[in-house]
Amino acid sequence: MTRTVVALAGGAVFKDIVRAIETRGISALPVLGPGNEVIGIVSEADLLRTEEGRDRHARPQDTLARRPGPAVTARELMTSPAVTVHPDATLAEAARLMARHRVKRLPVVGSDGALAGLVSRSDLLRVFLRPDEEIAEEVRREVVAERLPGSADGIRVGVHEGVVTLSGQVPDPTVVPLVVRLVRSVEGVVDVRYALTGPEGVAVP
Repeated sequence: MTRTVVALAGGAVFKDIVRAIETRGISALPVLGPGNEVIGIVSEADLLRTEEGRDRHARPQDTLARRPGPAVTARELMTSPAVTVHPDATLAEAARLMARHRVKRLPVVGSDGALAGLVSRSDLLRVFLRPDEEIAEEVRREVVAERLPGSADGIRVGVHEGVVTLSGQVPDPTVVPLVVRLVRSVEGVVDVRYALTGPEGVAVP
């Protein structure tokens, strides 16, 4: 996540919100309450909805009358409650939240509701640039050694462009689906393939 986050006070006015969005080149900003807690999100879409709701039949000479006044604040414009994520959430959980709520960014909040950072789609994609050997080492240490301790030395872990391949013999083929799910949850894994056999040399389907 990004720990240095531009946020808005609830009383921030329309022009200040537009200026912050334009200056930072981002499409949405969290809105904070008096205790630094996230109370909502203001996005470009929220700003545009405000303009769309104005008199569409106004004459060009009435343009000034249509400009937002200082009474239009972040608190009035924001979408609330904000969709947030906990610092301990996995990238997969963050990605599911983004997809479910159709948002591009999630404020990261602690147990007290205070803003701790911001995670974006680009943050989620960046993890797939993780080196293959680093992924392989985590799979060996965190998955194979933990879930297949008796056969860890006989399981080979290969990673190419984020695709993990497991090969070797496992004493209990019934644990393979669980192992595959755990490997898929490792950050940076694109896909999992396996060519494993059971204790009698029978291929695991």
